[in-house]
Amino acid sequence: MSPRFILLCIGFFLSFTSFSQKDILLLENGDRIIGEVKRMDQGILNIKTDYSSGELKIKWKKVVLIESSESFLVTSIEGKRYVLNGLETNLPNFSLIIGKDRYLDMNDVVLIRPVKDGFLSRMNASISVGYNFAKASNLSQLSVGSTLGYTSEFYSIGATFNSVRSSQDNIEEIQRTYGDLSFNYFLKNDYFFTLQSEYLSNSEQKLRLRMTNKLGFGKYFIHTNKMYFAGEIGVAWNNESYDKTIRDNRNSGEAFAALGIDIFDFNKFNLTSNLTAYPSLTEKDRIRADFKIDLKYKLPLDLFIKLGFNYNYDNKSVEGASYDDYVVRTTLGWEL
Repeated sequence: MSPRFILLCIGFFLSFTSFSQKDILLLENGDRIIGEVKRMDQGILNIKTDYSSGELKIKWKKVVLIESSESFLVTSIEGKRYVLNGLETNLPNFSLIIGKDRYLDMNDVVLIRPVKDGFLSRMNASISVGYNFAKASNLSQLSVGSTLGYTSEFYSIGATFNSVRSSQDNIEEIQRTYGDLSFNYFLKNDYFFTLQSEYLSNSEQKLRLRMTNKLGFGKYFIHTNKMYFAGEIGVAWNNESYDKTIRDNRNSGEAFAALGIDIFDFNKFNLTSNLTAYPSLTEKDRIRADFKIDLKYKLPLDLFIKLGFNYNYDNKSVEGASYDDYVVRTTLGWEL
């Protein structure tokens, strides 16, 4: 009798004998975990147990059985959403039961979220800080980054803030500040609508303020427990004002096209990157582009080290300003 068959029999037996607890997990190594399933996203399942001070984080690919009597929203790799009154595993083919004679392979599940879960369990947040100092000319550099997000069954709201400031004796302070607020509404088959406002202040390009408001439509081309890959297209309105040496301010309509990738099942590394191009609709031959990439290494206690790179390009920058700007950030942070 094979070990795999024995494991299946044990899991099948446990699903009927553990009535006193709400949720049951069986891992591929035979370990059984009893507690409360909080969520599964980006290949990680969170479960709260009586014997853990916080939530246990388990790789979804290690789970062979999951049982619960609660209601859950389940999203598949194809972008389909199912509201299930309980989770039940079909052991012979390692799949979730989603209806009569209907099954969803465990490897095709990309999101599990309790329908009545609390506000905080839907939140994600992070903050990171980096600082450098050199005695020569009293060079001081400070970088700060933070994110805040909320995800429900059918929409998500997110905010980002990054700032880098550098000062030294007899030289004017150099700064770059970026922030955004976004709203995504999820549609069938991994399509979504997006509404986003971006803020940029940049001394290298003499930008006192650039506010870009975007309305677009996107799709996840790849949506798995290892990575997300999505594209967006839409229109934007760009409002720019410059420092006191430049009196001309600019307002322009733009189209935009973006590609984004998020890889999160590579040992303890996460890689996030995004490229957006803005061809102008009202200024002849003008095109802007934004590129960013972040590499994060996870540490114990929800800490992380992040290396980030941001690049901005404008082929028709104002007179006296650089056509591009970039910043490299190394920070230590914490995430919820």
